[in-house]
Amino acid sequence: MAEGRAAAVRVTKETLDEETREFQTVTIMSKGAVTGPDKKKKEEDRAPLCVSPADLYSAHARERIGRLLDGYLARHKATPFELLHRPDLVENLEASVELQHAIQKISIPEAEARGLKVHDVMKTFQGLAQRAIDRLLKDFKKGKLPDVDREGFAQAAERLVGDPDRAYLLGAGVAASIAPAHSWADKITRLLDLADAAPQEPKARAMALAVIEQPICEILNSAAGLNDLLGADLDLGSSLAAMTRLAGSEQVEMLIGIEPRVATVMPPLDGPAARLANWLGGKHFEQVRKAISQRVLKELISPKRLKPGDAEAEIEYLRALAMALTAAAGRILEHEDIHSAFTERSKMLLTGEFVTNLLGRDRSAREEIEVLVKLTENVTGGANKRAASRWLLANATGLRFEREIQMGPDAAAAKLAALATLQRLVARSGLVQEDYKPIQDHFGVLGARIENETRMIGTLLKAPSPLTFKLSVLIRLATGETGPLGPTADKARNEALRLIRTPESREALAKSPQVLTLVRSFVESTQKAA
Repeated sequence: MAEGRAAAVRVTKETLDEETREFQTVTIMSKGAVTGPDKKKKEEDRAPLCVSPADLYSAHARERIGRLLDGYLARHKATPFELLHRPDLVENLEASVELQHAIQKISIPEAEARGLKVHDVMKTFQGLAQRAIDRLLKDFKKGKLPDVDREGFAQAAERLVGDPDRAYLLGAGVAASIAPAHSWADKITRLLDLADAAPQEPKARAMALAVIEQPICEILNSAAGLNDLLGADLDLGSSLAAMTRLAGSEQVEMLIGIEPRVATVMPPLDGPAARLANWLGGKHFEQVRKAISQRVLKELISPKRLKPGDAEAEIEYLRALAMALTAAAGRILEHEDIHSAFTERSKMLLTGEFVTNLLGRDRSAREEIEVLVKLTENVTGGANKRAASRWLLANATGLRFEREIQMGPDAAAAKLAALATLQRLVARSGLVQEDYKPIQDHFGVLGARIENETRMIGTLLKAPSPLTFKLSVLIRLATGETGPLGPTADKARNEALRLIRTPESREALAKSPQVLTLVRSFVESTQKAA
């Protein structure tokens, strides 16, 4: 081989895997002896996620415990926080088979994910659970767990603030204090009583309120707890409204005072819900606000109807929720998250089933278009707006609407006024011009048909009416006030300009200042348009 020449060549393509964030190599061409020793694959960390009893008290671990033992916790009306801090619940669980079943459920996927034997993973989790149980029961027997009702919550918090296990110990006191509660709402009440009694010393107060926040979050993360607090008879729309009012109380209350449509859909908060809303209006319980907000987002993008059986009410609730959440943006949710959630929800409002329910069977063709305009106003996202415009265009150009507007019993002037109103509604629906202009143009064409059939403008010009009256009617038609923009408006504009140029118009307008003002404005706008 000559010096400086390669003995082999390989061309590869590197592709980034978005999930693993690792590069995958694909060989495109290979010539010569290019195969080298394979790189050793990085050894995966096979250590369990939780290695000490303290790890079980993290938010992630409590959330998993809640899912694994949901049935047990529901029967005992307890949260994962209480299970980890109450000796009576721990003893009861230890004596049942549910702990073993929970360990089996978590061990199988954990073993598969880490490439370990299921038996070894179960043994690890069983040892961890036993150490946590032994620790809690031992501390209880030694009298280390505080009785905050007897000692006083503030005093207990101040005494424990320097202890390395302060959160665990004070949590045991809080769990014991709310144990006698007969309902989730009663638990919230007892927790808020403790919050009211929290110490004023900053460090102890922050620690005490952080402990109280954990069970409140867990209660509100459960459907049963939330229903008990806000009302079990609420449908999804009312429930979301109540949650929004709860999490963003200050901003939503201000909005209710100035926006009647929001006030009508927001259910009142009373009892423990009102007390909690007052706390959430302050600087504490940030995780509670976050938990409620995330639940609102989750439900918004779910396929469940906000107001089952009432499509019109669903639109009203969606509009009010959008206004309320936007008003509280930054406090409970970010603008981007709110927009994404409502864009996703808007897709559900444009399905054939929803639109059919919304239109019903008893509306006139014109009323259907008005309802579709309202729907269009309240959907979010460019693709959803375009889909709404297609519904509008289909109904506006449908034979049913054309027959109704042309053959209906109303006078020609009333029909033209109706088309002008629809034109203005479509323009204000939030559609881009490319989407609403074809609909407006069709209304203009229908107006021209009606005018041609009735010869309304020609009849007006021949009528023995004052010139100022004729000018007023023509200008209002030409500007789209009493008739649709399009051929009819153009015809009215030309006739109005012709009348204005006649010799007798100057004398007639001089005697009618109001019409003169109207004419001047019309001429100015016409000149600008030209």
